[in-house]
Amino acid sequence: MMLIWAAPIYTLIATAIKSKQDFYGSVSLFSMPNKIEWKNFRDAFIQGNLFKYMLNGLFICFFKVPLGIFISALAAFALARLDIKHRTGIFIFFIIGMMLPLQAALVPINIAYSRLGLLNTYFGLFYVYVGFGISYSILVLRGFFRTIPKDIDDAALIDGCNKFKLFWTIIMPIAKPAIATLVIMDFLATWNEYLLAMVIINDNAKKTVPVGLMTFVGEHGTDYGLLCAGVLISIIPVMTVYLVFQRYFVEGLAGSVKQ
Repeated sequence: MMLIWAAPIYTLIATAIKSKQDFYGSVSLFSMPNKIEWKNFRDAFIQGNLFKYMLNGLFICFFKVPLGIFISALAAFALARLDIKHRTGIFIFFIIGMMLPLQAALVPINIAYSRLGLLNTYFGLFYVYVGFGISYSILVLRGFFRTIPKDIDDAALIDGCNKFKLFWTIIMPIAKPAIATLVIMDFLATWNEYLLAMVIINDNAKKTVPVGLMTFVGEHGTDYGLLCAGVLISIIPVMTVYLVFQRYFVEGLAGSVKQ
């Protein structure tokens, strides 16, 4: 199993350090080049404009991920900890959002954004990213919030906490594992999202990494060494986020499925 997972990564690295001549002249994708072509990484980062695409992607992730998780946490807190009417029905309504195919919404989104002037804007991208992401986040956070004893709520309210203070100062710190899990998964999903970014953003200066990498694919040919080098560079932010939050990852998923 390890070899099955490692094979694509090995071919990606082997291709990233090959020149065009080595790539098209090599007998196998698994063969290493005679000379390592380090300039593929430099050209992808500078000439391929990857640095700009990564900045755009980080800008979107740093605003969208916390905003989406905060909105989801508010909804999950209400569904799990507050005595509101039709909690189950509201929860099912949110979960139905996970059943909506992204492709089915492209035409309505494009028409609405054209009329509202939201095409080629980061706000338009934030809006749909948050909308498509909250269903799963609510599912995870609601499950985790329900594992927290209700006695904590009663004790906090007796001590003078209002509902928002209970949410922000007590429940959210306890839910760090679930939040860290969502940060990893939401960052990964937002960073790698291609379809919506391609439809909404047409300005080359505002493109994200997945859309920007497609500019390496030419009409008459593709520099696979440059493309693979760009892919390897684009993995760095995702790996950094995972390494920072990975110690909470398993704990967060385990707690979120307890009902």
